[in-house]
Amino acid sequence: MKTAVMLAVLCSFLLAGCGGGNGSGNVVNDQSGGKAKLESLLTVPNISAGTNFSFDLGDVDPQQHRYYFTDRNNKSVDVYDTQTGALIAVITGGFAGAGPSSDSSGPDGINVIPNSNFAYVGDVNSVKVIDTRINAVVKTIPVSSSGLRADEGCFDPDDNIYMISSPGDNPPFATFISTLSQTVIAQLKFPDSAGLEACAYDPTTKSFFVNNDGTTANAHGELDAIPAASVVAGKPAVSKAYALGNCDPTGLALGPGSDIASECRPGTPGTPLNMLILNRTTGAVLANIAAGGGDQIWYDSSTNRYYVAANRWTPNGLAVASCSAATPCTPVLTLVDAGTRTVIGSITAGNNAHSVAVDPLTHRVFMPFSSSTNPAGCVNCDLFGNGAGGVAVYLSPPA
Repeated sequence: MKTAVMLAVLCSFLLAGCGGGNGSGNVVNDQSGGKAKLESLLTVPNISAGTNFSFDLGDVDPQQHRYYFTDRNNKSVDVYDTQTGALIAVITGGFAGAGPSSDSSGPDGINVIPNSNFAYVGDVNSVKVIDTRINAVVKTIPVSSSGLRADEGCFDPDDNIYMISSPGDNPPFATFISTLSQTVIAQLKFPDSAGLEACAYDPTTKSFFVNNDGTTANAHGELDAIPAASVVAGKPAVSKAYALGNCDPTGLALGPGSDIASECRPGTPGTPLNMLILNRTTGAVLANIAAGGGDQIWYDSSTNRYYVAANRWTPNGLAVASCSAATPCTPVLTLVDAGTRTVIGSITAGNNAHSVAVDPLTHRVFMPFSSSTNPAGCVNCDLFGNGAGGVAVYLSPPA
């Protein structure tokens, strides 16, 4: 099976029109202005038409030309070559797989640690460490015993600390792990939180930032700052909280200068789907952009763009309670110019395409997606690809 998959994806990358889903014929609505192009569709083992493909987040190691994403159906981390599209490995090692809810599923978030041979992956009750030289799980670091997941993480290279959130626990909490000893050094509980989302480490302020789903003061979300010094001292604490309005935040990405972008996926129907760009030193909102309804966002310095996996975008740009036949979603990859802080285009994405990762060397954008009919509520998804799930690859070179 692996050989067949590799041949298929090599064909789709190298020979336009050889059956891999190449070209604009798979794009229902391309408003990218030439800034993005659907290049190919990569096959995922055991994923076919009608499969509810449960996946979470992805990361890119540009030096090794590798794209990694977490695949719950196969209880694995799947690895592809960013230059050829070849399937390199399907890494298993005790991942939970797709459970009855997202909080009981794994693997979840993934972060390749720069200048090392390791990737850290969130899973139910634990963080698993992958040795990327041998494509194998080499350590499991317990963080709880609740049966719920450690979800999204971020890395502090100044202090060699990895932070990851457990959003479904009561209360939600963050775990801090030394990447030198691969042991837990501290945890921080959020007793007044509705949940925790993506985080990012800022080397300028030397702080971890994390999207907080909601507190008493900010019911629809805030951006919390945790000084790395407090973590090193063994007493992590939130030093600042920036209100995000009616956001219900998900993805987070550091932008140029002092910018930080927080993706909004409002839970209130009829609310505009937006993305906020803030000054991460003061918390001032610098831009409110119609680029919401997504999960993971990615800042690519080579193009100076944010890429938004807007799986819950809608035809009128307003939030719905859920994607359904009555209130359909139209998933898109949204491109935002980080210099002007404006939307510069969008292009059709596959069903439930909430994960995005960009290779700054090849300018390829990777977005897993589910089958056209499962989960339900995606309009025009039957026209995307061949109806099965997989990984969409877009080419988005600098202007």
